[in-house]
Amino acid sequence: MQVMRGWATRCAPLVGLMGLLGSVQEALAGEYEGSPQVAEFVGEMTRDYGFAGEQLMAVFREAQRKQAILDAISRPAERVKQWKEYRPMFITDARIARGVDFWRQHEATLARAEQEYGVPAQVIVSIIGVETFFGRNTGNYRVIDALSTLGFDYPPRAEFFRKELREFLLLAREEQVDPLTLKGSYAGAMGLPQFMPSSFRAYAVDFDGDGHINIWNNPDDAIGSVASYFKRHGWVAGEPVVSRADVRGEQVDEGLTTGIEPTKTVGELRVLGWSSHDALRDDMPVTAFRLEGDNGPEYWMGLKNFYAITRYNRSVMYAMAVHQLSEQLVQARGVK
Repeated sequence: MQVMRGWATRCAPLVGLMGLLGSVQEALAGEYEGSPQVAEFVGEMTRDYGFAGEQLMAVFREAQRKQAILDAISRPAERVKQWKEYRPMFITDARIARGVDFWRQHEATLARAEQEYGVPAQVIVSIIGVETFFGRNTGNYRVIDALSTLGFDYPPRAEFFRKELREFLLLAREEQVDPLTLKGSYAGAMGLPQFMPSSFRAYAVDFDGDGHINIWNNPDDAIGSVASYFKRHGWVAGEPVVSRADVRGEQVDEGLTTGIEPTKTVGELRVLGWSSHDALRDDMPVTAFRLEGDNGPEYWMGLKNFYAITRYNRSVMYAMAVHQLSEQLVQARGVK
């Protein structure tokens, strides 16, 4: 990650806000030349966050609109995969083996993260494995291109991505990095843990104490940042993630949770024909869900830590993949 002491080393001399909006149209000479949206955005960033207008205009002159990004985000949704199809995408021998190696290489850092945040090492490793295969697939788009394209040229979610663009420019200034050098996914997710810029600024940590937060190629900071994220989203140290359930009767499906939020308690589910394999309090709220596995339907109760995983990605199957990969990592590490 290229560290800079300000952007002036690559940008034109600074200009004040006075007269900025009148000159933005002429100053932008790249893909976004003449864009009223960009002019308005630059004005907001100078007025509300103290950026120098000419520096931002120099950045946007080099930002590129990427049709491939618009094509990717507009692509019709694929058929929703069943669990028996989804699970093999993430829980593979190769991912488990690489995860064991990653755990061994960063054992001390993972142990410290677990101690400080209460998040088990295997869960942190699993997240990084599911998100980027331990840094192999972190994305090849410049983040400035991704967020500019989606913030200015994708109306359905322009407000969201423009907010992330704002957060990205703020983090680049705070971390003293060149915003034109940072890369990520087509949606602007960054680094080993694939944080969006807003998550970076809220949860990422300088876990190695070098004065900069670098989740792109510093595994220590990535590890600490994942642990920080889970702690802030309610992870409870020492608590389980899910509980398998047996079901019977005609009211079973009435217990299934719509969405992610826990809406029924263990006691309420019991009345509807659910029984947990584990001893759970009747007043415990859970996310009740069914997965189509290789051997037929599986019924599960997601507990508080399961919900914490869904705050990373709001998908029941994603959370189960992370959880079960973490279990496989523990088993593999124990025998290797």
